[in-house]
Amino acid sequence: MTTRRLPRWHEVKPLLGTENPFTNRRAHALARAANIWDLRALAKRHTPAAVFDYTDGAAGDELALTRAREVFGRLEFEPRVLRDVSNLDTSTEILGAVSALPIVLAPTGFTRMMHHEGEPAVAAVAASSGIPYSLSTLGTTSIEDLARAVPTARRWFQLYLMRDRSPSRELLERAAAGGYDTLILTVDAPVAGLRHRDVRNGLTIPPKLSISTLANMSRYPAWWFNVLTTEPLEFATFRNTEGTVADLMNRVFDPSVTPADVKWAREVWAGKIVVKGVQSVQDAQILADQGVDAIVLSNHGGRQLDKAPVPLEQLPLVKAAVGGNMSLFIDGGVMSGSDVVASVALGADAVLIGRAYLYGLMAGGQAGVQRAVDILQQEIRTTMALLGARSISELNPESVRIRSSN
Repeated sequence: MTTRRLPRWHEVKPLLGTENPFTNRRAHALARAANIWDLRALAKRHTPAAVFDYTDGAAGDELALTRAREVFGRLEFEPRVLRDVSNLDTSTEILGAVSALPIVLAPTGFTRMMHHEGEPAVAAVAASSGIPYSLSTLGTTSIEDLARAVPTARRWFQLYLMRDRSPSRELLERAAAGGYDTLILTVDAPVAGLRHRDVRNGLTIPPKLSISTLANMSRYPAWWFNVLTTEPLEFATFRNTEGTVADLMNRVFDPSVTPADVKWAREVWAGKIVVKGVQSVQDAQILADQGVDAIVLSNHGGRQLDKAPVPLEQLPLVKAAVGGNMSLFIDGGVMSGSDVVASVALGADAVLIGRAYLYGLMAGGQAGVQRAVDILQQEIRTTMALLGARSISELNPESVRIRSSN
């Protein structure tokens, strides 16, 4: 016969844990996010649809983004066992400096639209995590303000060349004066991609207070409160930007960029130069001949040309052609630390992360970005340990393959 009694408090307390989940529900939700997809779900709950879609969406039918993620889904690792993996080293050299992870937090436009803490929050996480961060030309924090806010971060600056070269030169001079050590020159945006979600949502920069927008406020009061009670939401580099991001890009950015302009950037910029947006072996060879320090195999996260090549599939081909002449980075579709590990194994020197940390930012500001980086770091460490790789240098093409089907 079972004898029952009331439990004593000292018996119940350990089962409840030390945190009261009701004191900070957002922090509790971030802590329970097991992966980047969980952060994406949180971001969608806390951000207006037009803003979430601006981050989450891609060009056209979004096939380039879908295919990139699908290829990562077809990866198959080949682990080695009977290896001592009690001490793992996830650090690597990225363009002459040590990074704690083979990750760069990529440049993203209009970051304060996702969350009012914006670029300084992202750069602060990069600094504390020991990885580089790149500020975008389309950023919402100025070059100088970011340097003042996060002086210890390794700061890179991303540039779109403009029709008038004078502003481009001025931006590079300001970045150099502000201690930014690397330039990312983005070359895959001669015109803006056709982003259907933005058109359907009527997204403008800054967001307009239309009737539908006012109705939307009731669903996301915290987001709107932060927008309306902090500094005006605008690009730090441009003024008079009424309309969409595509309108701005088509009006200001130069569609006539050639290898001669890469040479111009080298003459103006004394630091490292990374060219972002390379999608073919031929262009990689041209840039190797130009003497750039690195390229990013990238289709702009699928946000420019739909049906563009998948960067991960191009990586071994480009590595074979030019891998000994410059560093190779990759981005697009990366949603886990195992994606990062596979990319490095297949030949990448580092992986640029964009949407993954923006999901964290939308989910919980700086704490959300930190959660995203922590998730990626743990996944990298776990994947390496289970592969039998004790350091980044031990990752190689024998560790992973791309299956023809799932």
